[in-house]
Amino acid sequence: MPPRMGQERLPVVALRNVARTYQMGDIEVQALRGVSLTVGTGDFVAIMGASGSGKSTLMNIIGCLDVPSRGRYWLDGVDVRQLDEHALARIRNRKIGFVFQSFNLIPRTTALANVELPLIYAGLPAKERRARAEAALDLVGLSDRANHLPNEMSGGQQQRVAVARALATNPALILADEPTGNLDTRSGEEIMRIFTALNEAGRTVVLVTHEHDIAAYTTRTVRVRDGLIVYDGPSDRVRLQPTEASQVVPASETADTSQAATSQAATSQAATSQAVGS
Repeated sequence: MPPRMGQERLPVVALRNVARTYQMGDIEVQALRGVSLTVGTGDFVAIMGASGSGKSTLMNIIGCLDVPSRGRYWLDGVDVRQLDEHALARIRNRKIGFVFQSFNLIPRTTALANVELPLIYAGLPAKERRARAEAALDLVGLSDRANHLPNEMSGGQQQRVAVARALATNPALILADEPTGNLDTRSGEEIMRIFTALNEAGRTVVLVTHEHDIAAYTTRTVRVRDGLIVYDGPSDRVRLQPTEASQVVPASETADTSQAATSQAATSQAATSQAVGS
């Protein structure tokens, strides 16, 4: 049975002693070394770490793009370990909304059609697809760009379309990988204000970033180093740490921060197009 939070509430993400090992020729590489992490409904979490720290592997496992070599992972109450490739694709489409650094929009397709795409994979009828896509674009302030192609929009607008696409299927989790990495400062701030507003409305957001200024928008930061979680606590504490060499609090010494950082519970949601084809 998956672990539960207060009042028998299931977390959106629950990893227990997760390890991931890769075989590279004769060398065994331990990307994760026994990670435990809980993300509750309404949490706003940044995952940080230097290149090679294991943060990307952790993100891939949370996003069901990879599976643990050892340990357990429950996504919105579902034991991912028991799923085959087809079931993993379904759960990605229904429970996770992905936002990528490179936008991943289809070039010769309108903003509205890009947002509709995951709903086609989900099998929704055309009328419902259109209504959901229009609502998602309105939520990110792009109703007036619905019929524009990606090359007719700025980078910030393209990323807002990507956020709308992630929202369209009403996912349990929004998972963003360096969502401001290809944006200028102003556009990056706009995207983070959107994520903040979504979280304040009850959405669960996990983002991977190497930028302290971006992590500062979140309420909780998880820092990964050498395949281990070395810090799990309030994001404002991370802002005081200027470099990776700064002193950190071992995860084993911190309390269960997921409940402290959790906003009010909200309705679960379900996922995006790009991950379906992964």
